[in-house]
Amino acid sequence: MIPVQQVWPEEFATRYRAAGYWRGETFGGMLRERSLRHPDRIAIVGGEARWTYQELDQRADAVAAGVRALGLVAGDRVVVQLPNIPEFFSVVFGLFRAGVLPVFALPAHRSAEIAHFVAAAEASAYIIADRSDGFDYRTLAAQVRSQSPALRHIIVVGEPGEFLSLDEVTSLAADVGPGPQPSDVAFMQLSGGSTGLAKLIPRTHDDYIYSFRASAEICELGAESAYLAVLPAAHNFTMSSPGSFGTLYAGGRVVLSRGSSPDAVFPLIEAERVTITALVPPLALVWADAARAARHDLSSLKVLQVGGAKLTMEGARRIRSALPVRLQQVFGMAEGLVNYTRYDDDEETIVGTQGRPISPDDEIRIVDDHDQPVPLGAPGHLLARGPYTIRAYHNAPEVNARAFTDDGFYRTGDIVSQTPTGYLVVHGRASDHINRGGEKVSAEEVEDHLLAHPQVHDAAIVSVPDPYLGERACAFVIPRGEAPKGAVLKAWIRSRGLAAYKVPDQIVFVAEFPATGVGKVSRRELRAAIREYLAAEPQGSEKGG
Repeated sequence: MIPVQQVWPEEFATRYRAAGYWRGETFGGMLRERSLRHPDRIAIVGGEARWTYQELDQRADAVAAGVRALGLVAGDRVVVQLPNIPEFFSVVFGLFRAGVLPVFALPAHRSAEIAHFVAAAEASAYIIADRSDGFDYRTLAAQVRSQSPALRHIIVVGEPGEFLSLDEVTSLAADVGPGPQPSDVAFMQLSGGSTGLAKLIPRTHDDYIYSFRASAEICELGAESAYLAVLPAAHNFTMSSPGSFGTLYAGGRVVLSRGSSPDAVFPLIEAERVTITALVPPLALVWADAARAARHDLSSLKVLQVGGAKLTMEGARRIRSALPVRLQQVFGMAEGLVNYTRYDDDEETIVGTQGRPISPDDEIRIVDDHDQPVPLGAPGHLLARGPYTIRAYHNAPEVNARAFTDDGFYRTGDIVSQTPTGYLVVHGRASDHINRGGEKVSAEEVEDHLLAHPQVHDAAIVSVPDPYLGERACAFVIPRGEAPKGAVLKAWIRSRGLAAYKVPDQIVFVAEFPATGVGKVSRRELRAAIREYLAAEPQGSEKGG
C-alpha cells in the first residue's frame, strides 16, 4: 500500500510553525480538549439527537476502538459516504483518533465514482448509511464490493443487511495507541476532477486545523454560534470555511439539516437559533425569494455565506435586499486556498468580489498562459502557495508535474483578477470544467461515458451560462448512424453509475465539430455555437430528442 503523505519543504514548515499557523494540534486532541473544557455543552444537533461535547468524544473513542478491533491500522484508508447525520462526526473523529484516514465521498456519488475512490485510495473499508433520500446505499455497497476485491469491511449506520452495523463495530474493544502526529495526513478530500476522474487530496492535521481555526476567527465564531450544515457534511466548504469543524473548534453548536429547501430549513433556523450558514448561489437565491414571505423567525441568522460557485453582483444584491443578514462571499478549493469578504467591507467589495485570502502567508500569483505576471486588474491564471495549500496530490506524479510549479505554487485552474486592495474577482475556469451550482463536473469524465454508447461517434461537453446554477453542461454529440433520443443518452449516463449532477442538462446533435488548426475540438467555438443555438431556440432543451 502506498503511504499517504503531504510534505512542505522544511524552510516553509519552520516558517509556518514560527508564525503560529501550525500549533501541533490534532483532530482527536482538539475534540478531547473541548470535551474536558465544556462536557455538557451541545455540540451536534441532528434529527432527535442532541449530543454534548462529552458524548461526541465518547462516541469517537468507541469508533476508534472498533475500527482497530477490525484490524485497521494507522494509515489505512476508509471511504466515508454519509448524509448530514450526527454519526458523520462520531465516525470521522473516531477515524482521526485512530490514525485511519477518511476519504470523503458525497451522498450523490454512485458506483463508478465510489469504486474509483476505493481503488485509488487502496481503501480497506467503506462506511455508509442504510438509506437516505429514498436511495439504498447497501445496494450501492454491494456493487462496489463486487468491483473491489481488496475492500475488507462495509460498515452501515442503521440496518446493516448483509454488512456490519456501526453499533456492532462500536461494541468492539481494542487499544487505539498514541494516535497520529500533527504533521500526519488526517484525511483525503476529492478534487473537483478538472480532467478525468477525481484526484485524492491529502490534508494534514496541522494545515487543515489552521484553515478552519483562522476561518472561525474571521467569521467571529464563539460558544454562542450555531452553524447550520445544509450542504453535504463532507463538502470542504461545509467542513472548514469555517463550517462544522470551525464551529466545534470555537465551542459552538453544529445543526444538521437533511434537506435544503426553505420549508425544511427555515423552521430549523427558528428552533435552533441558527446564527450562520453556507449555501451555493442557486440555493441562496431560492432562500432569498422564499424569505420575503417567510412565516418563521429568521432573526437569529446573522451571516449567510455564499460560495462553491461565483455569485453574480445582481444575485448578491438580490440576497442582500431579501435577507437582513451579513452576506459573505467565500471562494476556495479543497486543495487549500480560501478567500473571504470581511464583515466590515464596503458594499461594492461584498457584492463585486470573492474575497481575499485567509493568511498573511497565502502567496498569490496571477499569470498569463506563459506563466508571466499580468498587470494588476487584468485576468489571468490563479496560482497559490501557503500554509494550508497542498504541495501534491496522492500518487499522481504526472498530474503533479502539471498542477504545481517547480517552486511549489498550485495551479488552481481558475481565471481571476485582483483589485488594488488584494481581493479576487473570479472570471471562470481555464479548463473544460463545469461548475454546476457548486458541483464540479469534468467534461472528459462524462465524455468517456457518452463515447461508450453504440450510437455515439463522438462527444464534447461544454459549459453554458445559467442564471441560477452559474453554469450548466451541454453535450454536443455526433451520432453513429441514427441519432438516439436525448433522454436515452441521459438515462445511459445514469446507468453507468455516475452522480445525477453529472448528467448533461442539454444534448445537441451535430454533424461535425468546429476544429482548431491542428484538428482538435475547439471548446471556444463550441461554446459560441451553443449560445447561438440557444438564442435561436430558447425553449428547446435537446435537438433531435
